[in-house]
Amino acid sequence: MNVGIIGSGTMGSGIAQVAATSGCKVKLYDTHQNALDKSKASLEKILSRLIEKGRIDADEKSRIQGNISYVSNLEDLHDSNLTIEAIIENLDIKQKVFSKLESYVADDCIIASNTSSLSIASIASSLEKPERCVGIHFFNPAPLMKLVEVIPAIQTSKEVLDKSVETITNWKKVVAVAKDTPGFIVNRVARPFYGESLRIYEEGLADFATIDWSLKTLGGFRMGPFELMDFIGNDVNYTVTETVFTAFYFDPRYKPAFTQKRFSEAGYLGRKSGKGYYDYSEGAVKVAPTEDKDLAKQIFDRVLVMLINEAADALFLNIASAEDIDNAMTKGVNYPKGLLAWADEKGIDWCVNTLDGLYNEYHEDRYRCSPLLRKMNRENKRFF
Repeated sequence: MNVGIIGSGTMGSGIAQVAATSGCKVKLYDTHQNALDKSKASLEKILSRLIEKGRIDADEKSRIQGNISYVSNLEDLHDSNLTIEAIIENLDIKQKVFSKLESYVADDCIIASNTSSLSIASIASSLEKPERCVGIHFFNPAPLMKLVEVIPAIQTSKEVLDKSVETITNWKKVVAVAKDTPGFIVNRVARPFYGESLRIYEEGLADFATIDWSLKTLGGFRMGPFELMDFIGNDVNYTVTETVFTAFYFDPRYKPAFTQKRFSEAGYLGRKSGKGYYDYSEGAVKVAPTEDKDLAKQIFDRVLVMLINEAADALFLNIASAEDIDNAMTKGVNYPKGLLAWADEKGIDWCVNTLDGLYNEYHEDRYRCSPLLRKMNRENKRFF
């Protein structure tokens, strides 16, 4: 298979590596030659490191590198069977690139976007043959993260969807098929991990370190929400939250936090700026959490039930299957358990009662219980 990748940044380069490792002939396109040179040098380092770790040998390294060519003319992608765009999250720019690309590739070439938040239907509308367009959303770093969300637009043909799923599966990835709604699965369901943690902080219940400690200690999360937001970048994470909030017609469940907005405005972006919720400068004193088990349980239960509620609502609204939702969260963002399986473990009655308790306390729509959880509780059912 001939694969064209548009954009040689971290994500585009990672997808190119995945496709080349699976034996595809890849053309990695970028308008900036220095970006292509940087991508090529980065791949050399990554593959050399894999040799050092004993993951691949020199022949495999040469094979992967030989499968990738670096091009600076979009027309060079003319022989692609599949193209995946991984450029800036700007609908107008993506539509212009897709419209131009379509004039070069064959009629049966699949044109895919790696967007994490934009409407696939809107992107597809720029094409003469919108039925060939699909969302293929990798997670960073693409070679390591097992999950890929495949998102058909309402225009996408079944043939294109099936071929996309088959291709990504052959690339040894776990595929979760999602409806074309804001945030798809992961970026939608994960919002409370950040949003509810920020709300807990804003209420003065606990500081950043204590909230992170609570979720790692009781929940088994690899990183706490504030550590993770600092890792992602507060500007990036805030923009995703704001985008999802706007796209859902200002549903209060996705309401952004002023704390994160102010941190972004101040340039406290996290690791990349040297300061975020934590100070990453040399010699900075690490803040110790308040190791109060009762407080930790209160924090963990509140964040977990909000995550479960979001996952249940995604299932209720047919965004994806229960299996794909749980796979998405464990394989896409390394959650220790699938949220729906976690709901079964905690008990559906616990989920409903905890949410109702929050709603009764706050009388805010952000704490409304998913109709699916209520129905399952009445009927004494489980997700699995």
